[in-house]
Amino acid sequence: LLAKDSSMALRAGFPPPGSTIICLAALQSVAGWNVPVQRASRSICSRLNAEELPRASSLVSDPCWRAEGLAAIDEHNEDLCATLDELRAQSYFRFYSVDLLKGCNYFPQSEDECVSTCELYPSEEEDIPSAIKKVDASEHEFELDAWVRWDMPSDDYYDIYENREQFTAYDGSKIWKFIHEKICFPTSGYSAGLGSTEGEVWQRDFNRAVSGLHSSISAHIVQGMLEKKESGGEEAEGVPVVDVEYERRLGRTGENAMAIDHLYFGYMLMACAVREAAPRLRATDFGVDACGEADGVKELVEQVLANPILNDPGVGVAEKNLRRHALEGAGSQLWQARLRTRDLLRVMDCVQCNLCRLHGKVGSLGIATAMSVLLGAEGRGGDSSRLHRVEVAALLTTLGKFANAILIVSEFEARRPRQMTL
Repeated sequence: LLAKDSSMALRAGFPPPGSTIICLAALQSVAGWNVPVQRASRSICSRLNAEELPRASSLVSDPCWRAEGLAAIDEHNEDLCATLDELRAQSYFRFYSVDLLKGCNYFPQSEDECVSTCELYPSEEEDIPSAIKKVDASEHEFELDAWVRWDMPSDDYYDIYENREQFTAYDGSKIWKFIHEKICFPTSGYSAGLGSTEGEVWQRDFNRAVSGLHSSISAHIVQGMLEKKESGGEEAEGVPVVDVEYERRLGRTGENAMAIDHLYFGYMLMACAVREAAPRLRATDFGVDACGEADGVKELVEQVLANPILNDPGVGVAEKNLRRHALEGAGSQLWQARLRTRDLLRVMDCVQCNLCRLHGKVGSLGIATAMSVLLGAEGRGGDSSRLHRVEVAALLTTLGKFANAILIVSEFEARRPRQMTL
């Protein structure tokens, strides 16, 4: 099957046009799965038994994924997710100075789009370690053509761990439509999503990473819907049918049939970027942990860096292909991707739900930081020692978001045979 029109398509990392790819893992019956649905805790990874769930990787349809990379994620993602969740509870990774009063510079808006569940208040000043404020204030400078441009630090810090991603009933479809149609590279010169030349593949890589972020956010939203449904009472009123929303947002017959593929692609890039940033992480003073231990945070960081996912050759293929495509195709055009990551960060100011805006900005910062580390200015990789505190924090936080999203997808796939009508 792969022989037909395979030359260009396989170099692009996609199935050949006109061919049919059968993933044996996807054919495995899940009719026997019957996983009890429990009330979600602060992190889904803290309560799942990986052996009880069908693997989300069985849904990955791209034949060029390295099987060992997917196997490493299946085997070790739960442990990594738990460590990252504990890490994200530490002050260094949970507090961000964000300007939530910025206006939208991309299209007109109405205040009617705001919803009451999106209200968010700054953390108390005494809760913010003075060392964090001092570092952020000293790292306000930026390069004009960099991958990242973050908000100027102020006295308003927001706690992303205390204010977790959830379902708020805010409709962000207008924002994502703009992102996919305007910020992502245009697809008019593509056939079925395939780069027609090697020079276009790097643009596809960028689009897939952004789509992966969208998938991660969608997974957390659907999980939030399920939590509200299970809580019953007023919180359950007005919540859409959960399984229908899951299929629409992440399913093969939904709005993006490649949503889960892109989730894995983004996860692999984030994991590779964290590995590449290891020197910066090991040289960082994270301050004391939540228990007052001086080395507690560093120990958690070392656990993350030691996780087999970060060092798996199959996972590393995503990074190698990203760089190869950038060097072979982008050349002097990589500035177009840097421009788009900056636009991705700025368009989040159009989100009129403050909780959603906070998480959208941090997730976008994580993706932009990963691109900065993996590609740098010319596609050969960046200097992680120059990363700012917020970039380091967002890099680990966003990896945690992707890891958690994959566990959410696995749980929802386990629910399918039960034909729930929540």
